[in-house]
Amino acid sequence: MRRAYLDCEFTSLDEFRELISLALVVPDGPEFYVEIEDGWVRNDCSNFVQGIVLPLLALERYGRPMTVARDELQLWLRQFDELEIISDAPHWDWPLLIRLAGPSGLPKGVSAGTISYADKALMEGIVFPHHALEDARLIASFVEPLRNRHDII
Repeated sequence: MRRAYLDCEFTSLDEFRELISLALVVPDGPEFYVEIEDGWVRNDCSNFVQGIVLPLLALERYGRPMTVARDELQLWLRQFDELEIISDAPHWDWPLLIRLAGPSGLPKGVSAGTISYADKALMEGIVFPHHALEDARLIASFVEPLRNRHDII
């Protein structure tokens, strides 16, 4: 089964958070990255997001309305017969992925994976730039070798 590593950036840590960007990275495989143009406004973003996350966006290149992003995500996911999606922060990222997937939900064969507590503890020293694509690449580059090691054992 292929694995994809998920990371999202969003407006704030409260229950009203809105998706700003989402990335899925398959090691040595395709990547999906989108920045959402609608559904959020700058004033709803925390000071951290305004100062760190928003300056890293390239809306002119990656920006899409939510409906277009949804269609592109569904198309990207359907290329896989089976795909395990792994996030280092599933309590934040997974609901945003589901929301972006829309009413039809995730395609058949897409499932949620996990990072072990031991492996997550090893990740504590990683400095993330808070750009969804770069963060997903970092997670993949760190966790995938650990997952491959566990698969062999």
